[in-house]
Amino acid sequence: METRELTVVAGSFVSFQLLFSVASPLLSAVLAPAYGLLPSNKLTEWNSRLVSTVHALVVGLFCLYILWFDDKVNADPVWGDPHLVKLNVAITCGYLLYDLVLLACNWSTMGDSFFVCHHLAALYAYGYVLTRGVLPYFANFRLISELSTPFVNQRWFFEVLKFPRSHRLVVVNGVAMAVVFFLVRIAVMPPYWASVFATFGTESFERLGVAAQVAWISSCIALDVLNTIWMYKITRGCYKVLTGAAGRRPKAMPEEPTPSPPPPPVQQDDVKKNHTD
Repeated sequence: METRELTVVAGSFVSFQLLFSVASPLLSAVLAPAYGLLPSNKLTEWNSRLVSTVHALVVGLFCLYILWFDDKVNADPVWGDPHLVKLNVAITCGYLLYDLVLLACNWSTMGDSFFVCHHLAALYAYGYVLTRGVLPYFANFRLISELSTPFVNQRWFFEVLKFPRSHRLVVVNGVAMAVVFFLVRIAVMPPYWASVFATFGTESFERLGVAAQVAWISSCIALDVLNTIWMYKITRGCYKVLTGAAGRRPKAMPEEPTPSPPPPPVQQDDVKKNHTD
C-alpha cells in the first residue's frame, strides 16, 4: 500500500472520529432540540448514524462519478487504473476502522458480532484493491450500494423521535428507501454479474490468482443474497404502511418535533444499520 492511501485511511479515520465526537453533537443540538433529551446510549447511536450517513453520501456519490467518468477503469475492470477507486476505498477503510473502534468502546450497547465480521471481511477484500490495485471497477460498483444507507438511518432518527409510521414524511421516505434500495442493490445485479462473467477465462482473470478470485466471487454472492432478503422485507413493510395509510382517514399533521431526516417504514429489526457492502 502506498503512502498516499495510508494517509487517506488515517485522515478518514480521524475525520469521522471528529465528526462523531464534535461536529455531530453540535449540529444535532441545533437542528433537533430533542437530541439533548435522549439517553446516553441513544446519543451515541445518533452520532454514529449521522457519521454513517455522511460516509455513505461521500463514498456513494464518488462511486457514481467514477462509474460515469473514469474511462480507464471502465475499459479494464480487472486491472484498470485504480487511482480514484483507491482513494474512495481508502476513505471507506478509514470509516470501517473508526466504526470498529466505536463498537469496541460501546460493546455493551452497540456491540454486534455480525458487524465486526462484516467490517473485517470488507477490510480484507478492499485490501486487495489498495495493495494490488486489482478489480477497481467491481470494488467501485459494490460501493454504490452505500447510497441506500441514509434512508435506513433516517428511519431510525424518526423512530427515536416518535414520529408515527403513518406520518406523511415517514411514508415518503419509506417509498424512497424502497426505490433507491432496489436501484443500487437489486437492479444493478444483472449488469454487474454480466461484467463478472465476461472476465471468466480471460488473461486478466487468470492473473488474479485463486485467492483473489474466490474472495471476489464468494463475497459478491453472499452480499447479493442478503440484499435480496432485505429487499423482500423492505417491500413488505412499505406495502403494509401504504395500504394502511390508504385505509385511514387523513388526520391533522402533528407538530414536527425537529427538522431531522425521516425513517423508512420498515420494522425496527428488518434492516439494521448498513455500513459497507
